[in-house]
Amino acid sequence: MDPDDILSRPVGFDALLGLRLVECSEELVRAQLAVRDELRQPFGLVHGGVFASIAETLASVGTAVVVGPQGMAALGQSNQTSFVRPIADGTIHARAIRRHRGATTWIWDVEISDDDGRRCALSRMTIAVRPQPR
Repeated sequence: MDPDDILSRPVGFDALLGLRLVECSEELVRAQLAVRDELRQPFGLVHGGVFASIAETLASVGTAVVVGPQGMAALGQSNQTSFVRPIADGTIHARAIRRHRGATTWIWDVEISDDDGRRCALSRMTIAVRPQPR
């Protein structure tokens, strides 16, 4: 999996969200997402599932960049997201930092912030590394 390809074109659910990856390596992944009405819950705040989805994408992509060329798949195994502060408008900024690189699991910490740099959500992601399905 080529990081340049990942950065150039989101696919699937990430494209539906409008997620834009801005940096991708095996140790750090960053992304941004413009807030729009479809991402808000009834009270006008970004839905918590958006934050959890961003965290899973960043951790999965950062893992897949390394394990994909080895014939392995990066699959979300655990997503623990804590919501600290709401976001209602502007841009969501996310940064994932790899904390553990094992043979069968990788662990990432993901911090999501608003345009003012305030921490809005924290996620701990465990990514399972398994053979790619045939």
